[in-house]
Amino acid sequence: MRLFRGIGYALTMVAGISGCGDEEKGRQATAPPPPEVTVSQVVGREITDFAEFTGRTDSAETVDVRARVSGYLTEIHFTDGQEVRKEDLLFLIDPRPFEATLNNAEGQKAQWQAKLARAKADVQRYEQLVPTGAATQQDLDRVIADRGEAVAAIQSADATIASANLDLEFSRITAPISGQISRAIITRGNLVRGDNDLLTTIVSLDPIYVYFDVSERDLLRLMERGRSSRPPSGTQPEFRSLRIPIYLGLANEQGYPHEGVVDFADNRVNPATGTIRARGSFDNANRFFKPGLFARVRIPISDPYRALLVAERAIGIDQGMRYVLTVDDKNIVRQQFVELGPLQDDGLRVIGSGLQPDEWVIVNGLQRARPGKPVTPQRTEMPRRAGELRATTAVAPPSGSARAAAATEGH
Repeated sequence: MRLFRGIGYALTMVAGISGCGDEEKGRQATAPPPPEVTVSQVVGREITDFAEFTGRTDSAETVDVRARVSGYLTEIHFTDGQEVRKEDLLFLIDPRPFEATLNNAEGQKAQWQAKLARAKADVQRYEQLVPTGAATQQDLDRVIADRGEAVAAIQSADATIASANLDLEFSRITAPISGQISRAIITRGNLVRGDNDLLTTIVSLDPIYVYFDVSERDLLRLMERGRSSRPPSGTQPEFRSLRIPIYLGLANEQGYPHEGVVDFADNRVNPATGTIRARGSFDNANRFFKPGLFARVRIPISDPYRALLVAERAIGIDQGMRYVLTVDDKNIVRQQFVELGPLQDDGLRVIGSGLQPDEWVIVNGLQRARPGKPVTPQRTEMPRRAGELRATTAVAPPSGSARAAAATEGH
């Protein structure tokens, strides 16, 4: 009996061991495949480094229109917000008081001109009578004085007439510049106080300026570029003569679609902020810009050079260091630390060092990839912006000459 029990126990153990082996084989047969990731080949192209700033648009000319004489406003010759040309009539102050002053001054002049004619005749007559004794020297001196008084009075009347003419001219308020006018701040029938009350404002529209502050570091880089264009013994050229291009984008625009030139930089750096005020000039013939708009601007601070770029999403961070995950021709993931350059308009980031032109980087699925572990790569073009990932094909990156040919075709 004991013998049979021992044999049964042994058979049970053998069956248990056999069952464990079958279960292990089942687990090995159902092991998950390497995770799927999306890879793109590093992009190589020619780029230029830019310095970016924020600023405000401003008009080249701004005028506060004020009257130069006092009086009651009788006419307004513009529509609020319209464009006006230089010398266009804007306002008319009641001219009648100035016309009366002018007429009075002209009458005074005519009166003194008559007195002058009489004094001249008296002088001639007394000059002939004094030698004969028919008139005294005192009589001659008196008529000579009358003649001088008349001459002086005529000069004073001429000055009064000139002043009255100016006042009459100033009663017609014209546009001092061409541009867009604001609303009429003072309306018809109101008293206007000369050189005091603001009537309206005018701003020029073409060209339009953009003012922004340049850091000391960027200023020195721009000056260094300027030195490369001057003769060895020449002086530093002015910003205007360098014709440095500047690109502008408004708050509702993508990128920097408008191009102008830097035409001014201030004469000193602000030591408190380490910046200098600069200005860009932009054509505004189509009246697209208005003064006071927020603007994003950038200026090239390097010559074009060849660079490698990857999508921003392909870059990870590990203890403060940036890295990308690459996939070799055996589908093994490699972690490569990189130095980052500037971000481009299409969302690609310049890689200063750490990558080679023919490498494939993981752009989707970084959380599933582990350095040194295999993956199942799906190739796609390098995505330029978020959500731009293209349809993929489940093929591995080629190796050798086929890989180089694919890189050429992809570009």
